[in-house]
Amino acid sequence: MLYHLGINIFHYISVRAIIAFFIAFFTTLYFMPKFIKWAKKRVTQPILEYVNHEHKKNTPTMGGVIFILSAIFATLLCAKLNFFVIMAIITALSFMIIGMIDDLGKILNQNNKAGLTAKTKFSLQWIVATFIASSLYFYGFDSKFYIPFYKHPLFDMKYFAIIFWAFVIVGMSNAVNLTDGLDGLAAIPSVFSFISLLLFSYILGNYKFSSYLLFPFEKGVGELTIFSAAMIGALLGFLWYNASPAHIFMGDSGSLSVGASIGYMGVITKNEILLGLIGFVFVMETISVILQVGSFKTTKKRIFLMAPIHHHFELKGWSENQVTIRFWIIALIANIIAILSIKIR
Repeated sequence: MLYHLGINIFHYISVRAIIAFFIAFFTTLYFMPKFIKWAKKRVTQPILEYVNHEHKKNTPTMGGVIFILSAIFATLLCAKLNFFVIMAIITALSFMIIGMIDDLGKILNQNNKAGLTAKTKFSLQWIVATFIASSLYFYGFDSKFYIPFYKHPLFDMKYFAIIFWAFVIVGMSNAVNLTDGLDGLAAIPSVFSFISLLLFSYILGNYKFSSYLLFPFEKGVGELTIFSAAMIGALLGFLWYNASPAHIFMGDSGSLSVGASIGYMGVITKNEILLGLIGFVFVMETISVILQVGSFKTTKKRIFLMAPIHHHFELKGWSENQVTIRFWIIALIANIIAILSIKIR
């Protein structure tokens, strides 16, 4: 919308990204307390019985609905709505709805296992992700495979790109979902991820910068800078109320959407592999679950005291704040290394 007002300053992506950040941030700040007041009587979070978090029992959830819609609202106001931006909005909104359905099932039954079955949730995620990936491929998006710190594509994935991109989106969606177990734990690593992806999308969408830094230029991708900035603002607005002790949780409606959006941005910026660093904490959490399940099924022994790994450190004696802040530090360092790949190619 701002782009079409005819005011020259709004033609700059950087200006509109900053405006989107503040719109998303203040919209979330404004609506979140109203939602918390309403949700306290209706949508409190059921707590897993084997986690010592009974003090969180009456904390409302589904905060993701507010901050995701705030980010989408800011994006609609500030971005030039091209194909890539529309697909980003579809990604965030679709996975938010899947998460909402799952959250409502748990809330209505006051049981963490009463939401969507794993099979149903996974199937819905794959349906949406495959649609997004297929849309990208048939739109003509570059299907070449790139690796970090190397300037040339290794090969063209062709139709396999659809499966690979869908896997990245679904995988990251579930990775953030697994991480969202402590106050503020998922929010800040997500912010760091979007900061990195914001930089990459701006470079890939700018012909001069992409040529100089030896990145593949993709017209229109620069507008995703605004989407990333809006997500950062919305997440920080959410963190205002999610910081320990949390007044609200993001729920699956937030974590699935945030993760899918990070995955989508990773695909668009040709950073599917670099997401291992950009989303390092999320990947670490997911690997800990895979290792724990695999070890127990094959040897009947557990590698960690509990998985995901943030619970392992809680049982080792770390306080919730210690786990959260130390994971934030790890996420920051990983993203600094990821950003170094911009120049080291």
